[in-house]
Amino acid sequence: MKKIVFALLCMIAFETSAQVADTSKNRQAAPIKKDLATAPDTVKHSHSKGWTWIPPAALVGYGFSSFIITPVRNVDYYVRARIARSDPNYNSKVADYLQVAPVVLVYGLNLAGVEGKNRFVDRTALLVLSGGILTAVDGLKFITHRQRPYGNDKLSFPSGHTGAAFLTAEFMAQEFSGKSEWYGVVAYTCAATTGVLRLYARDHWFSDVVAGAGFGILSTKAAYFVYPYIRNALTHKDKNGRSTMIMPTYQYGAPGVSFAMQL
Repeated sequence: MKKIVFALLCMIAFETSAQVADTSKNRQAAPIKKDLATAPDTVKHSHSKGWTWIPPAALVGYGFSSFIITPVRNVDYYVRARIARSDPNYNSKVADYLQVAPVVLVYGLNLAGVEGKNRFVDRTALLVLSGGILTAVDGLKFITHRQRPYGNDKLSFPSGHTGAAFLTAEFMAQEFSGKSEWYGVVAYTCAATTGVLRLYARDHWFSDVVAGAGFGILSTKAAYFVYPYIRNALTHKDKNGRSTMIMPTYQYGAPGVSFAMQL
């Protein structure tokens, strides 16, 4: 099993390095503007370099290849057999908490005065958008109909927990790797551990976990790519130079939308 864990961590380390290299350019970026009228500028550094999309896309490709390439599928069976021999009675809910640990860290650091790349409103909207994209992708479970290793249902591919874990890891890397690469390392370590624990829980095959990791990363990258356009569309100036703004709100336990226009 050490080889399995090592392989997973190697793939994650590669993606982490890609993200750190991509976000490090933001260390010299100008301070984020606080004025709501210039809100779109707060996400102007959100686009990733094109080549950083390749590693997560490769992870997704590996996952799908297990449906048609026998040697790849045999790796799934091999991993399951090794886990069954080494730790047949594993039973833990740690993965449920690890998958959201990076999000807790991001907002905890914010409360402690460590600012990320984006403002609170934009950061939260980016997280929600990332989650929405991953939720849509998770519908593949009902299309692929892959049976789980323990055989209780056919919702194995891709791994939702792993997807969520890598979504939040990429989220933290996007927000804080510009300050220090260790933020990304910590986030991706939590995500990789989540994936390994899902294997030990026999909830997913190895290829399910690999694909889930790729989907999670891609979901966050996609959100950071499209969000500036959404933000600019919702917050803009008319032909007379007056600012118009539409924002999500959350007050007294109820979500809503606010609209403001400069008269």
